[in-house]
Amino acid sequence: MKKYRILLIVHEQLVPPDDPAGKTEEEIDEWRTEYNVMSTLVNLGHDVRVLGIGDRLKELRETVRDWKPHVVFNLLDEFSGIVSYDHYIVAYLELMRQPYTGCNPRGMMLSRDKVLTKQLLAWHRIETPAFRLFPYGRRFREPRRLKFPLFVKSATEDASMGISQASLVDNAASLRERVEFIHEHVQSDALVEEYIDGRELYIGVMGNTRLTTLPIWEIDFGTLSRVQARIATRKVKWDRNYQQRHEIKTGEARDLRPEQIRQLGHLAK
Repeated sequence: MKKYRILLIVHEQLVPPDDPAGKTEEEIDEWRTEYNVMSTLVNLGHDVRVLGIGDRLKELRETVRDWKPHVVFNLLDEFSGIVSYDHYIVAYLELMRQPYTGCNPRGMMLSRDKVLTKQLLAWHRIETPAFRLFPYGRRFREPRRLKFPLFVKSATEDASMGISQASLVDNAASLRERVEFIHEHVQSDALVEEYIDGRELYIGVMGNTRLTTLPIWEIDFGTLSRVQARIATRKVKWDRNYQQRHEIKTGEARDLRPEQIRQLGHLAK
């Protein structure tokens, strides 16, 4: 196999150590993905450099110019602390004619705008729950056409920021309270969607002109009470103690019929 010079770019606070020995699970959780990618590439024999990115691009420009990596492996999901700026890094790499992994800046920009994404899905006749946007800084007005229960989240943030069991509301008073919570604590527009109960499935897609779907992944909510909604809250995703207490885990989805797998793959592509 050909050996490559690979520049791994990560958040400046998530640069992994060469060896995680002696670190606690809580410490490792912070940079587990970054370490796994780095160590896997090194074990495959590639020449890997890790570069932490904060709010400056000078070191990235100089490293690309002087070291001439074959590819930049992009693990950034923000720039200068702002998640909606992540696509600027990729656009900068394109300006330097530097090959990179992951989505292009146009796709990344769209993915940060959940409302525009839903509008595009609807235009392509891909079903998505009915919704209403509540812009940050504007007065709350109760929606007339949406049916309870409703799910409230940030229109731009990811990683389940601002999502908890309280995000699922079944009356106007709770809806107002949660929209105001997103405005005040997340400081973003609030996206309100009609809630659809079901399984939490994820599908990775790789490729450019020819797309390949990865195995369907699922969150197993374990012993979480049936009184609680089966949603990927902040605690479900990131709180290790909460995960262990409720036996929450992720893994390959089971009990899907072949036609369901084909349909899900088609929708993902």
